[in-house]
Amino acid sequence: MRDGRYIEIPGAGTHELPPLLLHAGAEHAGEDASELALALVEAEDMLSETAAETGAEELEERKFELALQLKQQYRGVVSHWQWGDSVLEWIRQCEITFESVEALRQFLHPDVWPHASRASFVTLLEDKGLAGRGVALDRAVGLRLTFRQPPPIDCFSSQFLFYLNATVAKSAYRAWSRMGPHDAALFPPDRFHFEVLDIAKA
Repeated sequence: MRDGRYIEIPGAGTHELPPLLLHAGAEHAGEDASELALALVEAEDMLSETAAETGAEELEERKFELALQLKQQYRGVVSHWQWGDSVLEWIRQCEITFESVEALRQFLHPDVWPHASRASFVTLLEDKGLAGRGVALDRAVGLRLTFRQPPPIDCFSSQFLFYLNATVAKSAYRAWSRMGPHDAALFPPDRFHFEVLDIAKA
């Protein structure tokens, strides 16, 4: 149990929540070459200061390796953004479900204690083991909160891709999660069931 703050839900049954529909992975068809070309431009700018003291062949090799790293970082940002988009849509569907089930309706209303926040749904996903798929859920939701659409690679600086995106995303998530009650109750994972469907592979 997590600090004894789980909501006590009446009854003993398991409540069925909507499936979490993952869209991650469907976005890169045909974009590989253009992403690499844009990353090469950024890499060239990053290496321009050392160009005079480096041989042309070595410089091209370093530029290509750096461009591949930048593209990989960008892919990670987009993948996390898509996870965050899927999770926020799932939370909206769960809120509709909670409103339609009498035993659950009260827990999303701030005038009833105990009650949960929207971030409690993210914690439920973590408790159900969804954080172990190579995605940090707080970062994923934070990126979706930061960007309404996944920006193209040329909108990102190399500094953002290498150093800032995790910090920015986690700050956005913390601000969003604090919009609810600071001591929000959590959903007991054993009382809820839902499917995770990767529709990108469907």
